[in-house]
Amino acid sequence: MALLPLSPEPFALPTDRDMLPSERRLFVNTHRTCVLGYARRNDGPAQSVVYYIPTDDGQLLIATMGARAKAKAVERLGKVSLLVLDEQWPVGYLTVYCDAVVDRDPDLVVDVMMAVAGRMSGQPLGEEARPFVDAMAKEEGRVVLRCTPYATFATPPRHLHKNDQDEQVTHWLSGSVAWNADDPVLG
Repeated sequence: MALLPLSPEPFALPTDRDMLPSERRLFVNTHRTCVLGYARRNDGPAQSVVYYIPTDDGQLLIATMGARAKAKAVERLGKVSLLVLDEQWPVGYLTVYCDAVVDRDPDLVVDVMMAVAGRMSGQPLGEEARPFVDAMAKEEGRVVLRCTPYATFATPPRHLHKNDQDEQVTHWLSGSVAWNADDPVLG
């Protein structure tokens, strides 16, 4: 498994149709932030904005403190949703449903934390930062949430450019699509 680098050009959502299954995967692999959702014992679902790192084998990795509710919920339930956010206006998003496990491999934790720092700053961290990141990971009790997608749900971006538009704004229905679904054959 290899961590994918930050994409210089995030996939732009189509505004005239639903995304194909391959475009959904590309959208996830070329963005960097999401809202992590998980069930709580009480109240409604919990949600946190996090950076994630895609891998070449289709996993999405999130570094967090092992003592946080995110890690505890993953250990308890093994399911999360990731609302991957488009960074362009008008905002669109893709919900990714995942099976999830907590991984405590210290090397993976540091790799993911370094990759997240690169996404936050827009440029990779140099290897000289590894000892500092490693110390921070140990001090904070960091773990990695390994999220394996199994389905997606897309919502296209919509935007009103003015309130008296001549053309009518339209919406269409989307549906849940298996993560590994093939694109339909167009004929």
